[in-house]
Amino acid sequence: MCWSATADLVAGTAVAAVGVASVARVRARRDLPLAALPLLLGAHQIVEAAVWHRGGGGGAATVVWAVVALPVLAVWVPGAVWCAAAPPARRRLTVPLAVGTATATALGYGLATGPVTAEIHGRTVGYTFGLPHPAVLVAGYLLATVGSLLLSGDRRLTLLGALAAVGAPVCWALWRLEFVSTWCALAAVCSVVLFDWVRTRPPAGTPPRRVA
Repeated sequence: MCWSATADLVAGTAVAAVGVASVARVRARRDLPLAALPLLLGAHQIVEAAVWHRGGGGGAATVVWAVVALPVLAVWVPGAVWCAAAPPARRRLTVPLAVGTATATALGYGLATGPVTAEIHGRTVGYTFGLPHPAVLVAGYLLATVGSLLLSGDRRLTLLGALAAVGAPVCWALWRLEFVSTWCALAAVCSVVLFDWVRTRPPAGTPPRRVA
């Protein structure tokens, strides 16, 4: 999320471009889901530009934004990290993947059965969902996404997890105060880290580095 339709459109296009570059540099198929994450994040911001232009409400753009932000990312991130990980790390990554799958199922059900609306508040967009047990779902979401990165056993992905762990509360606090939405800046930084991760990955056929 950015602070205006223009900012969302510009930032989304830039993040998606990083995603295209990341995908183009992939040398092993197991890395493709994680390399494509900036493409998803960029498209997500472009969708929110449409939410800004509509003045919020409960239209298709709002629903698409919510579906990507909640159930899709809850399972995409831990699934992509699991695919890219070395076999020893995959064993422990089954926990955040399982949590992400369960969380995504609950989030998807909540979005399918409840109202999804957006409202413009100054330089932020507020989204309203009819989700049960929000504290449990947030905990599951963070364990699945940030937790999988921190448990990946890969130095750059661990850095990405640390950036998300620190940046997300800061962005949330600024958004909660209706001061300014800075999630797009966090997405841009994370996308650059992912591009660097792709750039340094071994070519296809190279056995993944074993991590204890």
